[in-house]
Amino acid sequence: MNLFQLQKHIANSLQLSDKQVNNTIKLLSEGATIPFISRYRKEMTDELDEVKIGEINDLYQKLLEIQKRKETIIKTIEEQGKLTDELRKRIDNCLNATELEDMYLPYKPKRRTRAELAREKGLEPLAKMIMSQNDGSIEKMAQRFVNENVKSIEDALHGAQDIIAEWINESELARNAVRKVLSYDAVITSKIIKGKEIEAQKYSNYFDVSEKLSRCPSHRLLAMRRGEAEGFLRVAISPNDEICLDKIERIFLRKGNYSESSNIVYQAITDSYKRLLKPSIETEFAAQSKEKADREAINVFVENLTQLLLAPPLGQQRVLAIDPGFRTGCKLVTLDAQGNLLHNETIYPHPPQNEFAQAQRKLQKLVEQYEIQAIAIGNGTASRETERLVQNTRFDRKIKVFAVAENGASVYSASKIAREEFPDYDVTVRGAISIGRRLMDPLAELVKIEPKAIGVGQYQHDVDQIALKKALDQTVENAVNRVGVDLNTASKHLLTYISGLGAVLAQNIVDYRTENGAFTDRKQLLNVPKMGAKTFEQAAGFLRIVNGNNPLDNSNVHPESYPIVEKMAKNCNTDLKNLIGNKEFLQKIDLQQFVTDKVGLPTLTDIVSELEKPGRDPRKNIKVFEFDSTINNISDLKIGMELPAIITNITDFGAFVDIGIKENGLIHKSQLADRYVSNPTEEVSLHQQVKVSVLEIDIERKRIQLKLIGKI
Repeated sequence: MNLFQLQKHIANSLQLSDKQVNNTIKLLSEGATIPFISRYRKEMTDELDEVKIGEINDLYQKLLEIQKRKETIIKTIEEQGKLTDELRKRIDNCLNATELEDMYLPYKPKRRTRAELAREKGLEPLAKMIMSQNDGSIEKMAQRFVNENVKSIEDALHGAQDIIAEWINESELARNAVRKVLSYDAVITSKIIKGKEIEAQKYSNYFDVSEKLSRCPSHRLLAMRRGEAEGFLRVAISPNDEICLDKIERIFLRKGNYSESSNIVYQAITDSYKRLLKPSIETEFAAQSKEKADREAINVFVENLTQLLLAPPLGQQRVLAIDPGFRTGCKLVTLDAQGNLLHNETIYPHPPQNEFAQAQRKLQKLVEQYEIQAIAIGNGTASRETERLVQNTRFDRKIKVFAVAENGASVYSASKIAREEFPDYDVTVRGAISIGRRLMDPLAELVKIEPKAIGVGQYQHDVDQIALKKALDQTVENAVNRVGVDLNTASKHLLTYISGLGAVLAQNIVDYRTENGAFTDRKQLLNVPKMGAKTFEQAAGFLRIVNGNNPLDNSNVHPESYPIVEKMAKNCNTDLKNLIGNKEFLQKIDLQQFVTDKVGLPTLTDIVSELEKPGRDPRKNIKVFEFDSTINNISDLKIGMELPAIITNITDFGAFVDIGIKENGLIHKSQLADRYVSNPTEEVSLHQQVKVSVLEIDIERKRIQLKLIGKI
């Protein structure tokens, strides 16, 4: 199958035009990145976004893997001398991995199966005679095959039956018939392994479960599979045996024939189904259902991570960050507007020390001495108590106070990256710095942490780790490039995710910056070691230079489009500096005058939109949030209470929220709206400020059920 046919299949599968698929694959093959294609090649793809481009890439890579598999299969069958023109054509036209393996199954080199041993004894002709299901004496047929290797008629018939059973197992018709039954009738069951009841309490919901596989949501399936992997549960997927056997019998038994041969074939069908076919297809469906559950869980993780990375930044302000704690105290750090560490120390306002007054005086002194503009408090242990300490402290200025999610902060503080950044400080100081920097710019700080360690999603350790890493890495890349970075201040970790760069070039940019001073022009990137023209093309539009030689360098207008903007300025009888941000000039521009073979209205519209507000941040503005001051622990809650809350995690069954106490509450998806909700991300987003009411409180199990009332 040629490239044209592959592209046609992708277009049909994803319901896209041939042009969109063909051009996207061409660009990807030439080394273009997904963020670059989605932003700067809209004419070629008819404005496909990152998601659709990613889907094209994934399906294309999958089809290329199938093509490689075909080559191996054809070579193997050819070496056996069994490759016919018809079989070659079928294999060549196949685009389904399961169908391909079914075709290959009869020719696949086998271990010494029962059927293979029977063939070695010369019993295949007997199997063919029986399979024809003609009238005649079975014993007379079998007698001809009795010899020193086949001791009796019974041995001959058993051997022939084994061969027939293998034929049935290798039949595409039979396998598809069983698959069809499983697709609508398969049942997944989960049972507790006897003797494990006490230690498996966290899986108590799955001690005796049976439901249709098609209705089992991903979070339940993954929970069962985790319990199975930990040795607590026995999980099985099975079809309706009676229906499956009936369908196979219709394929292989001659209608109205009740000969002795038919009886042998009937026995072979039963044996083949129970011993070969059923276990094989069940394993296949177990893998497919796990893959589907993985995919759904990864999609939830991707959506959550995107929202977390694109959380509103405070921006460049002087911050006092607090990593709260009880016995070990609260670690304080002060940061300048660029996130550099100025000072660190520890206060002990909570039990057992209870140095409340001393802590207040220290906070007042640090706020005044370092001209602090905002305070960031980690949302872990002792967070609410520390928040009350800060709110009860009088400062010499108005201070904004924020609770900051600590997800993955401990992972960062002990990482190689943190040690490189702050080699002279321990993990507690690094953790507090990370909290402060997350407030200033969540994206710039979170890229330093392995995405799955951030902990927003479900069962991230149970899904396919390769697929998870690929999806999350692409998510981070998309987020970083959507926002863009300051070329002169971005860390090497942030630069790594810029379109086309990677770790080596990111380090080279930082080294060049250190040796030569700040960049003043995007073209200077071409002087960075290993920066070629192609990489420059991919990266330049996402790198900003503030106060550079060319005002367009602080925008997402690509350098390749600078001549177009210069023509626009000339037509308006002004210069670049006066054109940028001048709505009066920009509204007069007739975009049709600038349309060419390569540049169309989508790109021109983007250019004018960017010129109106160059370098604008696509992220929302940050908002101060306050929990209900009367709620300090789960025992303070009462059914019917209405409380402010923050969404902390989203799964496919609902959203977890922080209501200001140690335990998070759950808004089940049935309580997110007054209608059916299939996908919670359509109703709420990560770190969104909402109002909830309390439905149920289980103090013993520390579970809180909530209902979404509205958004703050």
